[in-house]
Amino acid sequence: MIPVWKAWVLASRPKTLPAAVVPVWSGCFMAWHLTGNFDVRLAVVTVLGAVFIQIATNFFNDVIDARKGADTSARLGPQRATAGGLLSPRAVYAGAVFMLLQAVVCGFLLYHVRGWAILAIGIPSLYLSYGYTGGPFPLAYRGLGEVFVILFFGLVAVMGTIFIQTGVWPWQGWILGLQIGLLSAVLIAVNNYRDLDEDRAANKLTLAVRWGRRPLAFLIYGMTVLPALLVFVYGNSLCWFWVSLALAAIFLAAEFRLMKPDGVSSKLLGLSALHLILFVAGQNLCLSLT
Repeated sequence: MIPVWKAWVLASRPKTLPAAVVPVWSGCFMAWHLTGNFDVRLAVVTVLGAVFIQIATNFFNDVIDARKGADTSARLGPQRATAGGLLSPRAVYAGAVFMLLQAVVCGFLLYHVRGWAILAIGIPSLYLSYGYTGGPFPLAYRGLGEVFVILFFGLVAVMGTIFIQTGVWPWQGWILGLQIGLLSAVLIAVNNYRDLDEDRAANKLTLAVRWGRRPLAFLIYGMTVLPALLVFVYGNSLCWFWVSLALAAIFLAAEFRLMKPDGVSSKLLGLSALHLILFVAGQNLCLSLT
């Protein structure tokens, strides 16, 4: 039996946390690039709020998937805390609520800076941390997980961060949000590709279950390459284009190697998170030079 603190770390799914941190990091850098201004305090509060919501989402997912049979002790991927008997469902639910309360505190602080727009962003985000797998219309069980991630961990997170920093909604933020959202959605798609058989048995109708692994693999390839091609839209970022295209080529090769007709190596989830981080690191470097 692993220690309790390790069980909580396992339930938080640390490999997915870059999907919460990277949009804020990238949005802050874009705000600085466009305006020359950067507020460290607002950035810290924003990233904490995003991480708290991500962890709450993971906790809800852990306990709800166990209850619905989508996660079992025999799953192919990393052990789940609730399904593996490491934590009780009640404890994981309580942990999720606690994380949402921390996110509310962050939202309260940001509301006093930017007003009603924070409510428009925050309230749906708080609900969907649960509604992703729970409630009357669980998105993950309807094949909408990738769409949810593109919208909330891409467009909303990036544009929300830029707005918090600048008070405006520049067009560049929408493109950047789409890029970050697509690379974040790769993490969800890879996870669903791996868990297809278990999800099908639990009637969790992910895109992998609806389409099969081969079409989903092409979607993953597309979501890996498209963010690199979208750099063209910025018009004056040749450095970033070549860096992002090189990264896409490297990770596309890894996907070809690790995705098989009967499943995918768990290494690919970590590599997908690394791609997301390196993409933004390349953005930061190249925008610093322009």
